[in-house]
Amino acid sequence: MKIYIAKDRIRLVGKAWEVRRQLKEYSKQYETVQDWIRGERRKFK
Repeated sequence: MKIYIAKDRIRLVGKAWEVRRQLKEYSKQYETVQDWIRGERRKFK
């Protein structure tokens, strides 16, 4: 699986199950894809 992060987008390349698994992992750290691009991690209360 490969992840390409540009200034305004993210591209995930891999098998469908790999992409879903990676998105699930990142959803624990970032609330939205926009936050992921900006690098703003989720703040837990």
